[in-house]
Amino acid sequence: MQTVLLIAAFNAAFFWLLLLQKKQKSLHDKVLLWWLLYLAAYTTIYAFTYNFIFTENPLYSGSLMSLYLLQGPFLYLYIKPLATGIKKFGLNEWFHFLPFLAFNIYLAIAAIFPVLAEGINLSHAHHEGKAPLLFNFFLIITALSGPVYFFISYGLLIRAKKELEDNYSFSNQVDPSWLKRLVIIFGIIWTLLITIAVIHHVFRYFSLFFCTDGLSLTLSLFIILTGYFGLKQKALLSYDSQYLKEEPLISKVEPSKVKYEGSGIQTSEVSQIAQRLKKYMDESKPYLDPELTLPKLALYHDIPSHHLSRVINEYFSVNFFDYVNQYRIEEVKKMINKSEYNHLSILGIALECGFNSKSAFNRLFKKYTGLTPTEYKTSNELAPSNH
Repeated sequence: MQTVLLIAAFNAAFFWLLLLQKKQKSLHDKVLLWWLLYLAAYTTIYAFTYNFIFTENPLYSGSLMSLYLLQGPFLYLYIKPLATGIKKFGLNEWFHFLPFLAFNIYLAIAAIFPVLAEGINLSHAHHEGKAPLLFNFFLIITALSGPVYFFISYGLLIRAKKELEDNYSFSNQVDPSWLKRLVIIFGIIWTLLITIAVIHHVFRYFSLFFCTDGLSLTLSLFIILTGYFGLKQKALLSYDSQYLKEEPLISKVEPSKVKYEGSGIQTSEVSQIAQRLKKYMDESKPYLDPELTLPKLALYHDIPSHHLSRVINEYFSVNFFDYVNQYRIEEVKKMINKSEYNHLSILGIALECGFNSKSAFNRLFKKYTGLTPTEYKTSNELAPSNH
């Protein structure tokens, strides 16, 4: 157990040193630096004290338990700049650390006034009095913190994915899938272990070490994966993006039935713009541009991007990403069996049609046609061309 924890602490320190050498650090990089320091400190402390701290030092063990209050805020503050493109945090972001600070202030006061510390014990190895109400309150906050922050952080990633699909026609070089999977898996494990810890404290079931060891081992794996992937993670969205200079992607208004209220476009105009857009897509083929974005396409039509977004969403019932890539797939299907393109591979044809990623092309082709590109080519190469 100790060896595993120390290996994890070493990994955290190693990734921290690598990240420290990064010349241009984004906001999420700076959060990750502090996060790795916290993880390294926690796993090191736990590695050397887990076999006695809960039975011999109840107040210190409470302080060690309070460190779990930092995991959620660090996860949230790491994901927020990735998902929204913000460049700096406001003062309100510091409030996320208030529960941790308050818990430790309470423990410090309890250390000064022993009467307040009576009943504080996490191990329940021996008979003790009833735990103070305030101590139980902080334990509940600690138990809820992780699952709540995992849920909120996952919501940020989902929202960022939607914003990308509403504004970009290409697969961003950023791959947030590892982070989404990490949030889901560790959110479930963390919630389960925290629930068991609460059951132990309230009903005296299970072993405390089963809970704390499980949480610590989970954190250890989290360190390795987050450090490894986090070193090369780029922001999903950026306010100063070269592609999206018209306005920040994340608005203050949540998508809802009033999404287009006050947008300055009448319902009757939607159909007119849609027909004009379809003609332009068919004749000018702007989708061949691998870096086509919603604002760029809107400029061609001299309308605000949110107007064009409404047209695509309402009239064609798809987001911008799917709308453009459906055209690209159709273009690939036209070219894939033409003899004049025999010198090109399937990927070469995809790149000619506006795709910039092999994985994205294969995924989208399968999504829209039900076949892989190779299967489609094979099934149609004997059929006479209609073009």
